[in-house]
Amino acid sequence: MEEQKLPSTGVVIGLGIASILLCWCYGVLGLILATVAIIIAGNSKKLYDQNPENYSNYGSLKTGKIIAIIGLVLNILILLFFIWAISKVGWDVIQSGDEELIRERMEELFN
Repeated sequence: MEEQKLPSTGVVIGLGIASILLCWCYGVLGLILATVAIIIAGNSKKLYDQNPENYSNYGSLKTGKIIAIIGLVLNILILLFFIWAISKVGWDVIQSGDEELIRERMEELFN
């Protein structure tokens, strides 16, 4: 039988890259994309494990999964940072939109 490419490898790579690029969206959107990429990669790996001789691009799938894991870690770190910043500055101060007050609270944190 002729070797074929694993389905969804491009999707896994694309979602992994998108999760890294979108990690600055408070970590939430990128977290979702990275999780979806890892799940799809797991499903494709199961397909590969059933008949490894039928598929030729397993290396690309592993690369996409690694990119998605990097995106997942970055998004978790960004999300934790924003949670920390909100807890230290205060949600009411952030909601007020008073830039001077926010700047003052941030300076108190780092001095």
